[in-house]
Amino acid sequence: MSSSTTTPKIGSREEWLAAREQLLAREKEHTRLGDEIARQRRELPRVPVEKDYRFDTDDGEKALVELFDGRSQLLVYHFMFGPSYQAGCPVNSSIADTVNGVLPHLHARDVTFLLVSQAPLEKLQAYKRRMGWRLPWVSTARTDFNFDLGFSHTEEQAREAVAQMTPTGVEFRSASTETPGTGTGLPPIVEHNARSTGTDAVGYLTESPGFSTFVHDDGAVYHAYSTTWRGLEFLMGYYPILDHAPKGRDEGEAWQLWIRRHDEYESN
Repeated sequence: MSSSTTTPKIGSREEWLAAREQLLAREKEHTRLGDEIARQRRELPRVPVEKDYRFDTDDGEKALVELFDGRSQLLVYHFMFGPSYQAGCPVNSSIADTVNGVLPHLHARDVTFLLVSQAPLEKLQAYKRRMGWRLPWVSTARTDFNFDLGFSHTEEQAREAVAQMTPTGVEFRSASTETPGTGTGLPPIVEHNARSTGTDAVGYLTESPGFSTFVHDDGAVYHAYSTTWRGLEFLMGYYPILDHAPKGRDEGEAWQLWIRRHDEYESN
């Protein structure tokens, strides 16, 4: 996750061109591998959704099939906004910023994209107005949808997770793995985001970030794919851009601590 601190050497244009050719070969290899992984992702078995989930929406209660809004594909971002939160997670908010601007392009490809969260609908609506998003956002407060997919957790489960992060508990793996911690003790990102969302670590960890996809085919709804943590970086449009910047992500040990809601950055 962290960027290299090695300072590139100063070279001639000829040296740059030679090194660039070598890198281009690796970049093409990476692109081809990405295409192959995308194909395998599309070929995953599809699981019928048999439970009658009901969501609170701006237009009243709706079933899962109604969330497709007439399209055949539904992409869901499990946005971290739990019942005890007073505001949405800043990192999740940066993801919503990214997706909000591409909705017309997704709709043109038979795709509906929306956010789901455990907080009551009224909280979600107020935060959405603050952020200025057009993204549909529904509440799962009265359904097991987020729990069944593994992106919401009970307070007891969250308390156990916090206990495992304390210095007397097990070591919490670094952010370069699938979990967001660094060493022992509460990861700085958990403490930071808990404060930012107006809750404590236990309340914050009742939610996990996630992305799930569904298909509506011949009257049935199928779950096609889900991912979490670093698997969500494709939704964080600024990271690929920063990866192409001279200094890269430049996060070091302060993984994601720089991320703010878009109305909280100081003017630069």
